[in-house]
Amino acid sequence: MKHLLGIVAWVAVAAVGALALATIAWHRGEPISATWFVLAAVCTYLVAYRLYSAFLAAKVLALDNTRATPAERRDDGRDFVPTNKWVLFGHHFAAIAGPGPLVGPTLAAQFGYLPGTLWLIAGAAFAGCVQDFVILFCSIRRDGKTLGEMAKDEVSKRGGTIAQLAVLAIMIILLGVVALVIVNALKSSPWATFTLAMTIPIALLLGVYLRFLRPGRVIEASVIGVALVMFAVVAGQWVADAPAWAAKFTLGGVTLAFALIAYGFAASALPVWLLLAPRDYLSAFIKAGAIFSLAAGILLVRPHVLMPPLTRFVDGNGPVFAGKIFPFCFITIACGAISGFHSLISSGTTPKMIQREGHARFIGYGAMLLESFVGVMAMVAACAMTPGVYFAINSPATVVGATPDLAAATISSWGYPLTADTMAALAHSVGEQTLWNRAGGAPSLAVGMAHIFSRTIGGERLLSIWYHFAIMFEALFILTVLDAGTRVGRFMVQELLGRVWKPIGRMNWYPAIVLSSGLIVAAWGYFLYQGVVDPLGGINSLWPLFGISNQLLAAVALVVATSILLKMGKLKWIWVTLAPMTWLVVITMTASYQKIFSANPRIGFLSYANALGAQIAAGKIPAAKIGEMQRVMFNQRLDAAVTAVLAVMFLVLLVEAVIDWHAILARGKEAKLHETAYVATQWAEGD
Repeated sequence: MKHLLGIVAWVAVAAVGALALATIAWHRGEPISATWFVLAAVCTYLVAYRLYSAFLAAKVLALDNTRATPAERRDDGRDFVPTNKWVLFGHHFAAIAGPGPLVGPTLAAQFGYLPGTLWLIAGAAFAGCVQDFVILFCSIRRDGKTLGEMAKDEVSKRGGTIAQLAVLAIMIILLGVVALVIVNALKSSPWATFTLAMTIPIALLLGVYLRFLRPGRVIEASVIGVALVMFAVVAGQWVADAPAWAAKFTLGGVTLAFALIAYGFAASALPVWLLLAPRDYLSAFIKAGAIFSLAAGILLVRPHVLMPPLTRFVDGNGPVFAGKIFPFCFITIACGAISGFHSLISSGTTPKMIQREGHARFIGYGAMLLESFVGVMAMVAACAMTPGVYFAINSPATVVGATPDLAAATISSWGYPLTADTMAALAHSVGEQTLWNRAGGAPSLAVGMAHIFSRTIGGERLLSIWYHFAIMFEALFILTVLDAGTRVGRFMVQELLGRVWKPIGRMNWYPAIVLSSGLIVAAWGYFLYQGVVDPLGGINSLWPLFGISNQLLAAVALVVATSILLKMGKLKWIWVTLAPMTWLVVITMTASYQKIFSANPRIGFLSYANALGAQIAAGKIPAAKIGEMQRVMFNQRLDAAVTAVLAVMFLVLLVEAVIDWHAILARGKEAKLHETAYVATQWAEGD
């Protein structure tokens, strides 16, 4: 009877999810309730976790809880540290959930709510979660090796070396820009700066508490830590409202840049239990709490999604960014559906901390589902605004017009009514000077979140507080990517330099840890500093590459995962990684080609550089601006070169992998796995 009730309950959950998805897909005419988005996401995630992840764990990967993990066998108190699965889930979620699931869906909303929402939900269940789960499992079975090392072992030495170099280059650029986003968010917000700064000593206290004072007391440590973090959030407003204190925490860009560089070094070099894991664990509470509160607010307020399912900009002429739904919707959303960066965490810090193989399902598959939910909530927050306001915030002045009246007229001509007075009143209500042309996604997301929160608690009088809370929340979201990414970058640097001098590759030799930490923070710190002191520098021009690079990383991870499954004798189930890999190859190669060779200057790097060169030659650029335009031309050509190099690197790895697959399947080559030998766990089941 109990079994029958369970089946009925899951059928009901699946039916509600199917109904919600159908409503989102086919609804036309009147605005649709945002409640359908929450139901569609939650029900789909529950069914996917209950059925698909269980299938992956049992049939495809055959997780084995009797097998000792690297954390047990190599426990060194620094990198390999057995960690409670809830704490590790918090660290892993905090580490993978960066700006992508917040900003990506917000920008992709220019196409309408339909394509982005469907990709967020389906892409996560069948691609993103699969990548994270499978790569985590593979790394656990290989002593916590990074993605590049696994590519070298399981594909080929040449392909693996190329993959390592490509991954490290992408990681450095990614971390530099992520840090730049944090600087830009914090330098105008003493509230956010204070709150984020306070999470560091709180994390240190929590790490010492769990390690020495009250080992294993995760719940009581969590209560203390969360209480202190929530106090820091509230105190941040007091700091912002006190002129003397606000001045101390209103820091310049260069000061913040060096502070972030120092923090990144500390997060990489200090033992993982002391700073990184507890800070990310605490951040996960704020992240998850804010997202679930947003979902609860949507269910309580039941706002309507005012953006149409498909806008007129599906033709590729969007004001936020140019390009058609395929491939640019998938490239733009990136992390909320599948993210190559996740594979670096799943083969970086997390496999060195996991206590049992069985936890990989909950941490790998489950954390990605939660990130996808973040993306859906971001899509709802963006689309719950009136379309005119959305496009006013996210469209650059070069597209809509340099003055409020001209911009309002342009946006209204697209069929989305807007007045300059509306935008002025909105800016005043959230405590900003202006909201025009605030491209990048973060400000519009904060406005959307603030509107939903204020309709739940406080009304219009608390709109500015909710807005600044959302800004702080976004900065907190992004910082966890920086610290975990820096540590993973340190692992990659040690692996590469270890080929030159073996002692540097030793993860337990502290001089090597300090040296490699210094090298990785110096690398991304250089790009950060250039971006801070020169807004027209190369770091900003690399923004268009991040979506492509991130998806290329995911394709690399799925190539490696497919090779490993084939060698494990799982040919019957190889489609679980081969299908999403094929989809990503098509997306990334199409996007790369268009970004390099498109004749549309708003899409193609080279055509934009050539258009600027023609304007300079024709005397249409003022003499004072020629130097800046020449720098932009150089950066566009650099973008084209970097895109081409990364695409070629991936294609080399793919060809190497296909040759290896053919040799195994057609020529009977021995499928040699490079797993660590089985060692039975010494821990009892409840440990």
